[in-house]
Amino acid sequence: MKIKEITNYLESVAPLHYQESYDNAGLLVGDANREIDAALITLDCTEEVVEEAIENNCNLIIAHHPIIFSGLKKITGQNYVERTIIKAIKNNIAIYAIHTNLDNIKTGVSAKIAEILGVENYKILSPKKDLLRQLAVYCPVSDTEKVKEALFQAGAGDIGNYDECSFSAKGEGTFRANEGCDPHIGNIGERHTEKEEKIEVIFPKYKENTIISALKQAHPYEQVAYQIYILDNIYENVGAGIVGELAQKVDTNRFLEMLKTKMQTDCIRHTKLVKYQIKRVAICGGSGSFLLSNAICEKADIFITADFKYHEFFDGENDIIIADIGHFESEQFTKDLIYDLLSKKFSKFAVRLSKVNTNPINYF
Repeated sequence: MKIKEITNYLESVAPLHYQESYDNAGLLVGDANREIDAALITLDCTEEVVEEAIENNCNLIIAHHPIIFSGLKKITGQNYVERTIIKAIKNNIAIYAIHTNLDNIKTGVSAKIAEILGVENYKILSPKKDLLRQLAVYCPVSDTEKVKEALFQAGAGDIGNYDECSFSAKGEGTFRANEGCDPHIGNIGERHTEKEEKIEVIFPKYKENTIISALKQAHPYEQVAYQIYILDNIYENVGAGIVGELAQKVDTNRFLEMLKTKMQTDCIRHTKLVKYQIKRVAICGGSGSFLLSNAICEKADIFITADFKYHEFFDGENDIIIADIGHFESEQFTKDLIYDLLSKKFSKFAVRLSKVNTNPINYF
């Protein structure tokens, strides 16, 4: 199996276009066309993880956090990032990162936490904007279904949990083919009137080239008349964090005990327990303080995340309980999420979970 077969699948689940602007997800080290034998899944890629990959004959490491975040001007082994890269290259090990693009899908990192905690009926806490486009195209009535099917197959027409969504309106179109044209219908030099149907579909903007290519292949006209509109609509299935509910209310102290046990953390930093019971839960794996106002607006009883600074705890304003469980602790099950994705898709490909604890923080 080639590296690109693995990475193409992961990017079909969590497209690179969904990563944040500061991020560096994707193939960081290695050749996408190279054959690989096994993959090692980890939260962080460190020298120790590379050594583990060597020992287990894994020539691909898939990490959640990118080992390279900003540009490297030198690779001389002066820090752990450079040493890790050098060690990987010397041993022909590729490194791939699936970071905020995995955070920003509805079934991603935060959803994994929700699954562990029993949070149900969840939705994206802060859906993204400027990810959607609308296509309007005109075609003969007789070709409408063929064109629609091509657009759907290319990835257009998905709205929430619905697919193959479109709108059509019938009318008449006119055109005149000039010398040098090869019209599908009508005659050179004569105005032609044709019963046509206007088809409208929504699609993610990163699929635009694929969808336009499919449209032109399926459309019978030599010159296809279409427009693309920029939509300000939020994309309900893409964005940061999630919010959902427990099956029933739980006393707050009992919930915190359960949270500590299930998330395997030695410490929960939290604000005053201003809620006696927990029902509605907001979650963000990793650093999520920027979502506090969203969690409050969603009337969550508790917001579970990591990396809150001292003064940011005051921003809870007694409207919500902030529970900071630690960055590593909040994302530790991301390895299982990636493992499940790959093992279900590639049942005969060797996928291993790293046994290295990469948490740089210890508690005394």
